Amino acid sequence: MLPTDHFNYLLRLGDNALILGQRLGEWCGHGPVLEQDIALTNIALDLVGQTRSWLAYAGEVEGAGRDEDALAFLRDGHEFRNVLLVEHPNEDFAYTIVRQFLFDSFNYYLHEGLVRSQDAQVAAIAARSLKEITYHLRFSSEWMIRLGDGTEVSHQKMQTALDDLWPYADEVLLSDAVDEAAYAAGIAPNLLDLRPLVEAKRKAILTEATLQLPHDVYQQRGGKQGQHTEALGYILADMQWLQRAYPGAEW
Repeated sequence: MLPTDHFNYLLRLGDNALILGQRLGEWCGHGPVLEQDIALTNIALDLVGQTRSWLAYAGEVEGAGRDEDALAFLRDGHEFRNVLLVEHPNEDFAYTIVRQFLFDSFNYYLHEGLVRSQDAQVAAIAARSLKEITYHLRFSSEWMIRLGDGTEVSHQKMQTALDDLWPYADEVLLSDAVDEAAYAAGIAPNLLDLRPLVEAKRKAILTEATLQLPHDVYQQRGGKQGQHTEALGYILADMQWLQRAYPGAEW
């Protein structure tokens, strides 16, 4: 596997966790009830912790002297490799839960595969992360069901969020040259093998939540190649401001 492909694959793992963690962190102090405020903040902290592991390793593979902080705070938008789904604005609690479930339902099976990676460091990071991701999937699945099969208003809000976010749901499963290189090198699982697992999980939860699975929807893509929505720019403006304004600042 070429070092550039290895580096870019690790960036994808780190950037997905970083941007989704940043989005969930926006709920801190604003959750609908205290318990869920704390839960979302804890998930955000889990994701930021995973980010540090993935980006630190990416920096080692790159060999250019960039650590996890440099990769997080000193890259421009087109250099990020996260999927478009995770950068979507929170909108409301329904959007946040649907976005989380659509990502978790993929991320869980991805990490189940990564723990068997021939790259020992990838396997170790994945093993630590999988414990947290298992909880993330349980949390988002339970809230999908609770709100989808709840009141008329909660059902309508969840269906609206699902319809709006579904065009971004499939990018995680779309394989490109980097994914194929990671699979060929024994670093990552084959996305084709993950697809039936992810689709079955999504269908089961959506059915229990009495939500209608959207059909014949054009799937957006490009995030994994560095083509993003304007939403990412706003995230980075908030996240990177301090380091950009005061280069080299330390706590």
